[in-house]
Amino acid sequence: MSLPDRLSRSLWLAPLGLSLVFVLGVLAWVRGNEAEEQELQRQTLISDALSTEAQLRDRIDDEQVHLRQLAAGLAGQAPSEAALAAHPEVNAGLRRLWQSVTWLDARNRVLAEVPTESEANRYEDGLSLHLTARVAPDGVLVVRYAPALLLKRGVPWWLARKYDVQLVDSADQVIASTTDSPLRAAQGEKPSYRVALTGPLRASPLAQATLTDAALELTVRDPAVNAIRPLAWVLVAGFLPLIAVASWLLRRQMRQVQRAEVAGRTEAAWRRAMEDSALVALRARDFDGRLLYVNRTFCDMVGMSAEQLVGLLPPMPYWPPDALAEVAERNRRNLAGHAPREGYEARWQHSSGRMLDVMVFESPLVDAGGRQIGWMGSIIDITERKRLEDRERRQVETLAHNARLTMLGEVASTLAHELNQPLTAIASYGAGISNSLAKLGVQDELVLGALQRLGQQAAHAGRIVARIREFLTRREPRHERCDLNEVITAALDLLQRDCQRRGVALELSLAAGVPAVLADAVLIEQVVINLVRNAADALQAKDGGRRIAVSSRVAGDFVRIDVQDNGPGLGGRRVEQLCAAFYSTKPDGMGMGLAICRSIVEAHQGVLDASEAAGGGALFSFSLPLSREVVHG
Repeated sequence: MSLPDRLSRSLWLAPLGLSLVFVLGVLAWVRGNEAEEQELQRQTLISDALSTEAQLRDRIDDEQVHLRQLAAGLAGQAPSEAALAAHPEVNAGLRRLWQSVTWLDARNRVLAEVPTESEANRYEDGLSLHLTARVAPDGVLVVRYAPALLLKRGVPWWLARKYDVQLVDSADQVIASTTDSPLRAAQGEKPSYRVALTGPLRASPLAQATLTDAALELTVRDPAVNAIRPLAWVLVAGFLPLIAVASWLLRRQMRQVQRAEVAGRTEAAWRRAMEDSALVALRARDFDGRLLYVNRTFCDMVGMSAEQLVGLLPPMPYWPPDALAEVAERNRRNLAGHAPREGYEARWQHSSGRMLDVMVFESPLVDAGGRQIGWMGSIIDITERKRLEDRERRQVETLAHNARLTMLGEVASTLAHELNQPLTAIASYGAGISNSLAKLGVQDELVLGALQRLGQQAAHAGRIVARIREFLTRREPRHERCDLNEVITAALDLLQRDCQRRGVALELSLAAGVPAVLADAVLIEQVVINLVRNAADALQAKDGGRRIAVSSRVAGDFVRIDVQDNGPGLGGRRVEQLCAAFYSTKPDGMGMGLAICRSIVEAHQGVLDASEAAGGGALFSFSLPLSREVVHG
């Protein structure tokens, strides 16, 4: 048995193990919480002890200041009890802390004392401490006070309720306490903190004796219980057996689930193998259109993995971007249950951008309870079939076009033959009229010029008809040395009036000194005329500012002629598509103009090209090679 299998079979122990970890964590937390509380209590105890020591020191310093003020007020007076008793500092001190005030001379003899010794024995139970101050010229004032009274009046009431406050000496004897009967043994087990009192505490005014190592000690009256609560142990003792029983039940349940999973995986493996081996793409969707399942054929069809597809909502990534609205509407109808039972054709897009045609059949998707939860689709790729059908249809159309063109060629050849005689007659009549007018002595230049142009146009029409007959009879073009600039100018002269009527401005920019080329001038003229007419037709949809620029220039061993317009452009179409036979962007076009132009240019060993113009519009150009005499001579 492999390690993953053993781990899966031992998963039932996880709740028990986690419960044990949880119990240990709770116990550790309780212990840590107690330690944290004890540490917080200790920090608070230290802070309160230092604060109390500072308050007591401030109280003693304040009493020392009052004593010095009393000594300054008695300076120069005769020592007497009446003088002491009448001074306001004495009365205030006796009300605060003082037990008695004694005036001594230089030899420490009592000169005056307030109150009397019998009245001052109220605090004889404990040790008395003293404060002294010099009285000019040679006297000394001694104030006796009780440390117990200092603690009771110097320690705040809330602190006295929280702690037992004591003054202790170096022998650990209690000097004074806030409690009536302090017990050192009982308090020793409670948390306490001792801070040394800075400065002298005088115990005898005559010998200047001081209490060394006196300290202030604070003892907590009600310390926190430093033990785990018994309730926690009871809860833990009851929790662990319950978890053990639950783990055993979970183990039995897991074994049943594992057996069911093995059977389910086996069935799923068979089903997956059959679905992946099928040539039909399968997809499952819910009523919102979300993809629930796709097989491998579907993934190969759209070029995406199952992880990328499952869970997606419409719009889908394989929908064509230029038809999202139409596809979304059809998808909405299909999800509503209106999909055709005989299937429907759709156009999808592969992740690589390639378009494909598919046939989709939708059927209800039903769960184990017999409820419909969505739709199951079976998809067949019919791209190749559609391509073959389109190819066959184009072949039929091509045959039909060829038949019509053959008939058209025969008609054109017949027309060309029949038109030769009328054109010759027109030229002859024009020449005869010119001769008759000359004999009659008519010198009207307008009439004579019109007759001359009539003869020229008739002769030009005859040449065109003759070249058409030659082209239709598949004869080679007649290559003669010709000036391309003159050919272009003659072609634009024929189109000038038509362009003016359409509101199109013709701009001519011909390079000077363009060498002559070996070409059929009539056919090249027809190429220029066709390109300019196509540009003029494309500009009819433009409002104002219609412009066609025709230019020529020498580029290496070739002469290049450019025809550029500022119309809508090529719309992403390439020259191969535009020059294809029977392809036309015009509603009434035959789709043969550019194809014939390309054939004429290639018959002259040239190249016809088309591209988007830099400033907008279309740019058609063709290049013709220079004659060898020009190139090598």
